[in-house]
Amino acid sequence: MNFRYIESAGVYEGFCLVKSVNIKKTSKGSTFLDLVLADRSGEIGAKLWDYREEIHGTVSVNDLIKVRGPISPFNGEDQLRVDRIRKVSPEDGLRLEDFIPCAPEDGLQMLEEIEKAVAGFRDAGLRDLVNTILSEHRERLLFYPAAFKLHHAIRGGLLYHTLSILRMAQMICAQYPFVDADLLYSGVILHDIGKVYEFDADATGIAEKYTLEGNLVGHIARGAGIVHETAERLGTDRETALLLEHMILSHHGTPEYGAVQYPAFLEAEILSELDMLDARIYEIAHAVSAVPKGDFTQRQWALDNRRLYNHGRMEPAQEKE
Repeated sequence: MNFRYIESAGVYEGFCLVKSVNIKKTSKGSTFLDLVLADRSGEIGAKLWDYREEIHGTVSVNDLIKVRGPISPFNGEDQLRVDRIRKVSPEDGLRLEDFIPCAPEDGLQMLEEIEKAVAGFRDAGLRDLVNTILSEHRERLLFYPAAFKLHHAIRGGLLYHTLSILRMAQMICAQYPFVDADLLYSGVILHDIGKVYEFDADATGIAEKYTLEGNLVGHIARGAGIVHETAERLGTDRETALLLEHMILSHHGTPEYGAVQYPAFLEAEILSELDMLDARIYEIAHAVSAVPKGDFTQRQWALDNRRLYNHGRMEPAQEKE
């Protein structure tokens, strides 16, 4: 935690985000707050003993607060005993984004770049279909993560993942002009659209849990359903819509990884490969950034249980500072 140590008082002080808060009672009946506080550097458990709302005020999840108190080990981990607490004021000049991991690019700018690519489609049917779906999900797209815990599980991660693949797809189409660019870009832009229904995420852009729909249906089937329903409503050419639905259903590559079908044509195969490539680049860079140069990471279960080496030849990848 990026707290300042006040040596004269033996306490730490700093700003943080309330990640969780529970009102509890001690065995003697006094009320206390059990908190998890977070900033970009990590998180810490905290206790506010003898909590009284009329003195300390209310504390809610996603509040930005300033705290002060000593830190000591408890059950093998650091814990803060909160002596002072207040909510952040406008004069502090802080934003929610300062305390959570964010995509390195602004959400609105990323969405505008995607929309600019769609505006260049020659296929008017695909252009209308993609624009309609983007417009109807615009609010969530601006902050949603791309995953619950793995790749791009950050604020704006869904758009960042999508835009990264789109940029790679544009380079591929420049190299291989026989690739149907409009179809490939459409599949890239919409392949994870179902994720805005798969997770419960608030303005922090951090997914708290899977939704009922996420558990029972999943983002792949939901995304194909969004394309199907929107295409029916707009009167999109049926075969074109089917091609796009197939790209969503097959973008995980194999049934082992959740695909409903294997990719059955070139653009579907390219999407599947780019999706895996971008996810693995992010996961490897993120894991390696957490260890010093010359060290190996812990085993990464999402990457075939590999330990990864930080050779230190490049600056480590970090979320937006």
